[in-house]
Amino acid sequence: MQKIKPLDHLILILGAAILIVPVLMAFASSTHSAAEIHMNGLYLAPGSEGVATYHKVLTQRGGFTGEVTGARMLLNSLILGVGFAVGKIVLSMMAAYALVYFRFRLATPIFWAIFTTLLLPLEVRIMPSYQVMSQLHLLNTYTGLIVPLLASATGTFYFRQFFKSVPDELLEAARIDGAGPVRFFIDILVPLSRTMMAAIFIIMFVYGWNQYLWPMLMTTDEGFFTLMRGIKTILQVWVGSQIPDYNEAFALAVLAMLPPLLVVLVFQRMFIKGLTESDK
Repeated sequence: MQKIKPLDHLILILGAAILIVPVLMAFASSTHSAAEIHMNGLYLAPGSEGVATYHKVLTQRGGFTGEVTGARMLLNSLILGVGFAVGKIVLSMMAAYALVYFRFRLATPIFWAIFTTLLLPLEVRIMPSYQVMSQLHLLNTYTGLIVPLLASATGTFYFRQFFKSVPDELLEAARIDGAGPVRFFIDILVPLSRTMMAAIFIIMFVYGWNQYLWPMLMTTDEGFFTLMRGIKTILQVWVGSQIPDYNEAFALAVLAMLPPLLVVLVFQRMFIKGLTESDK
């Protein structure tokens, strides 16, 4: 029986506390009034203003037009996160499938050309991307928010490595059964890739959910503001006294953390399995 090491457990507990306590303080403070927070600082115990605060940030209309709500921004962020994740998975799987199974002459140089795009951050190509979307009249649209950033070198790399580990006997068996490239991809590779798809979904969903610069550039219509894009604007409008609305700011921050947290919790086991398993 393995001996329990108290020091190791203490280090893990301290590490978990360092990560969890600030989140708990943000949530507890959001349930107090702004005046209480201003006078007494942050709280670890919940207060009595939680329901009213969260109802206000989700339903109260604000912004420059007086029409946008926190719930609308939450929905826009959700659409952006899911659109990013699903679109990147589809494109990455198709690109990796072509690179691994079609085996054309320039497959390796093309893969490395795709891989080197990891060295180019979004900021490097943001202005050309914006110009293209403007010329296509896709500003202030979900298509303009999602499509330009769907290409993913990270997803292509992971799926390429995954497909290379699939036994060649499966391909031969599919050919004997008369399966073409499309059927082999849909009926065999896609089911085998579920754990990898879950892992990539988590990474790309969080990436899309946390986008700030691109939505800020692409959207001038408040109806398309994401949570990250709109928090500052709404807070600027809501501040109507000398005391900032600390509780509403904390409430919005907590709401911004919930969807990525739920996605990670739901797909946690598949995420770990997809990144670690080697036997297919």
